[in-house]
Amino acid sequence: MTSPNRQRRRSISDHRSTPGRVPPSPGYASSKLNSSTDSARRNPVAAAWSLTGMFALCFSPPVSDNSKSLGDSEEFKSSSSVSNISRAGSQRGRGPNGGMSIGSYNVIQGKEPGIVKFTMEEIYQVTRNFSPSFKIGQGGFGAVYKAKLLDGNVVAVKRAKKSVYEKHLGVEFQSEIQTLSRVEHLNLVKFYGYLEQGDEKIIVVEYVPNGTLREHLDCTHGSVLDLAARIDIAIDVSHAITYLHMYIDHPIIHRDIKSSNILLTEHFRAKVADFGFARHAPDSDSGMTHVSTQVKGTAGYLDPEYLKTYQLTEKSDVYSFGVLLVELVTGRRPIEPKFELRERITAKWAMKRFIEGDAITVLDPRLDQTAANTLALQKILELALQCLAPRRQNRPTMKRCAEVLWTIRKDFREELSASNFRSFSTTSQRSSSLRE
Repeated sequence: MTSPNRQRRRSISDHRSTPGRVPPSPGYASSKLNSSTDSARRNPVAAAWSLTGMFALCFSPPVSDNSKSLGDSEEFKSSSSVSNISRAGSQRGRGPNGGMSIGSYNVIQGKEPGIVKFTMEEIYQVTRNFSPSFKIGQGGFGAVYKAKLLDGNVVAVKRAKKSVYEKHLGVEFQSEIQTLSRVEHLNLVKFYGYLEQGDEKIIVVEYVPNGTLREHLDCTHGSVLDLAARIDIAIDVSHAITYLHMYIDHPIIHRDIKSSNILLTEHFRAKVADFGFARHAPDSDSGMTHVSTQVKGTAGYLDPEYLKTYQLTEKSDVYSFGVLLVELVTGRRPIEPKFELRERITAKWAMKRFIEGDAITVLDPRLDQTAANTLALQKILELALQCLAPRRQNRPTMKRCAEVLWTIRKDFREELSASNFRSFSTTSQRSSSLRE
């Protein structure tokens, strides 16, 4: 666990200041989010966009002394009550995707929790020799199978591709198990163990039953997510990334924040997954401000400054989170090849519309244009604009993003209640008139 002094330094100073640059203030974005759309248009924000999503200029909002800080909330920190959602609704038996039961290998004498090494026999038993009926997905790392332990824990068994197994997959495998074994948070997938034997490389993690965020935005898994659920998901993700950046001994940069790496529970709580690209953040105690590394990530989410300089910081995750915010309110993928050129890069298109005062046109057409939705849309796009600043020092911290999203959710709920009351009052008046 990080010492209190070290936590305090990170919280106050953005924990990665570089001499000669101005770090985001603790009140970053608070006054902007209370402004109207007209006020946003009057700010000196340029809209010189490129197809890579690089923005020419961005503003730095003034300091707000009365900004409410939620950064020390336990929701940001390591959660002692790891989610049990994966256990709920699990089916016993041997039907399709039902999985087979094996022992509770996540608790073994002399083993650290999360550093459990499975045997090949155990993996074969749980997946019935990797039966196609247990396969639930296919990703860049390989195939994913569903299984269940004897203690009731439902797990996902990720098996690396053999046909294309190369050095980079080995690096991703090591990165994922090293990262997952060090973290524990309600909004991160839980790690159960791994296997490395010959050319077999397998990771066993919590099974999250409700698909990915991208599947829900595409409406290929369930019905349309309302805006309230999307705001909750954004807050969950911001908590997870804040925890990685600030509340573990050696902070971690995820480097691949995207909607297909966000899993949803049956109660629509978000869990961030896939740590194959994760890297340790620079050590502030040594004076480092970035990690020099080759570019990894997903097209459409990549930080343009990282692409240009090969300098990775926590603010690269912030940029990806900005793209995710745009994705949440528009429903579109970051890159839409079938759209006309001016709408192909979703973040570029949405930010341009927002700056021009026409934000409502980017709202997911499956969502109603209510007063509450319109208000939340404006504020979410304003936060996204700051996350997408071309220079990292002009982006807020993930902690600040979470605080702003809490405020947005509060305002959204208040407006929703007020709208419902106005609607009820109008209906009552009409009924009274008819009776008279």
